Amino acid sequence: MAKLIFALNQSLDGYVDHMEVAPDPVLFRHWIDDVRGLTGSLYGRRMYEVMRYWDEEHPEWDAAMHDYAAAWRSKPKWVVSRSPRSVGPNAALIEGDVEAGVRDLKRRLDGVIEVSGPELAHSLTKLGLVDEYRLYVHPVVLGGGKPFFAGPRPPLRLVDTDRIGENVIRLTYVPA
Repeated sequence: MAKLIFALNQSLDGYVDHMEVAPDPVLFRHWIDDVRGLTGSLYGRRMYEVMRYWDEEHPEWDAAMHDYAAAWRSKPKWVVSRSPRSVGPNAALIEGDVEAGVRDLKRRLDGVIEVSGPELAHSLTKLGLVDEYRLYVHPVVLGGGKPFFAGPRPPLRLVDTDRIGENVIRLTYVPA
């Protein structure tokens, strides 16, 4: 049975913004290795559209960015969308009954499926489907924006902490 994990970079005050809370080279290498180890990724439509950046080559990329793109492209992706749209290579839509679709993925697959996007993670949390939360806390204060938890924080129990690079702490929680 697959494990569903919600993992994102966030500021000290709890907001996510991939432009303001960008990974340093050590953390970026961590994310490359993380993606390589996944069974696949689960996205909401908006987050998937942001991540489609990695589907195309960009001449300004360095070796690490090429590594990330290769890892991301190689993994299956599932996109939850209320408005059917086409998805890119190695991706499939989950339409209709999201709970049934995600439960089926968890039942059929082994390993880790990473969920990206606070709103999607919130709806899956309300359904009791998220098995673990990984908060990558950066030493910046944004003062506003999109919060990591898109609704009331569920009861959680801290199970691990890791320092990644010079400035990031990963806090790992499971539902209490």
